[in-house]
Amino acid sequence: MIKENELKPAKGAIKKRTRRGRGNASGLGGEAGRGHKGQQSRSGYSYRSGFEGGQMPLYRRLPKKRGSGNRVFKFEYAPVNLTILDRIFTDNEIVDVKALTERGVMSKSEKFKVLGVGELTKKLIIKGHKISKTALEKLKASASTFEVVN
Repeated sequence: MIKENELKPAKGAIKKRTRRGRGNASGLGGEAGRGHKGQQSRSGYSYRSGFEGGQMPLYRRLPKKRGSGNRVFKFEYAPVNLTILDRIFTDNEIVDVKALTERGVMSKSEKFKVLGVGELTKKLIIKGHKISKTALEKLKASASTFEVVN
């Protein structure tokens, strides 16, 4: 059983700090691992991140991204075609985010837009975020309804 007062670190776990620049006999005297002369050999030397010794730094050599900063606020809607709705849902069924996620059409966090690709043969109650003009026309033709949800 080891006692608390006998605890000590493993052998070789603690090394002695190397004292640089303390005479030639120490093995790290003279230039102390800094090389001969130059900016980096002087005491008090420091540089900002990205500094390349006066050379044009990488972040200034690379081409800049053009365009407005409004790309951050752009919102992408998950596209849902009428063919998918016609295939997956039955008559008088409610189509909303919950119903679409349960059937694996989209993920929960997304908003969706109904697009007019294909035909709709069933009467559906769609509660969506956006709809295209052609999809709205085809919905009216099939006696389906669309309700905007935020």
